[in-house]
Amino acid sequence: MDSNKTKKIIITGVSGMIGGNILSRALEHPDVNEVVSLARRPSGINHPKLNEVILSDFSQMNSDATYWKNIDVAFYCVGVYTGSVARDTFRQITVDTPIAFGQTLVDQNPDVRFVLLSGQGADRSEKSRMMFAQDKGAVEKALSQTFQHNFHTFRPGYIYPVTKRKEPNWSYRLMRRLYPVLKHFGTNFSVTSERLADVMLAVGLTMGDKRNIREQRHNKPS
Repeated sequence: MDSNKTKKIIITGVSGMIGGNILSRALEHPDVNEVVSLARRPSGINHPKLNEVILSDFSQMNSDATYWKNIDVAFYCVGVYTGSVARDTFRQITVDTPIAFGQTLVDQNPDVRFVLLSGQGADRSEKSRMMFAQDKGAVEKALSQTFQHNFHTFRPGYIYPVTKRKEPNWSYRLMRRLYPVLKHFGTNFSVTSERLADVMLAVGLTMGDKRNIREQRHNKPS
């Protein structure tokens, strides 16, 4: 990947908090010339850089579609809350679908960079007693083998929604109330949605240039 050229990126999960933030930043970023968004429903966003592809079922991705061509960076941000779906469905969403997505992507773009939104506690040994940790670890392990040095994963703790939203359950409502305390313990415990999106985008676009990533962190408020 040529770090000096403008890039074509692909994003999943744009209806979610982090995917949506990455999308809005990417559309305005001078180093991005095209954004392919794979989504289950229209976003309502109209932008000359945006190619929005609506897929009702991600398991039926068309590997021959033209939007797969010439991708430089992928941001995979699809996720589901623990307990919100059956065990088999959680595994399919968390492990099977991103692995299939990654394989289709690398088949078309051997040098593509892959940035995954994972979760705190992901266990690549898959020995954890927690379903979430097992599955997040399994997908990290598989994708790291597929993409090798072009793979980056992010394991945030609590993500504080800068834009207020309806929280999905009581634990997230509680964490939002506790955030003024949690933020003093550093980013290993919590991070804002905006900061996480900024750093993920920086990693994808700068090929992991640590100096640029540090600048992204230091220039953003807590």
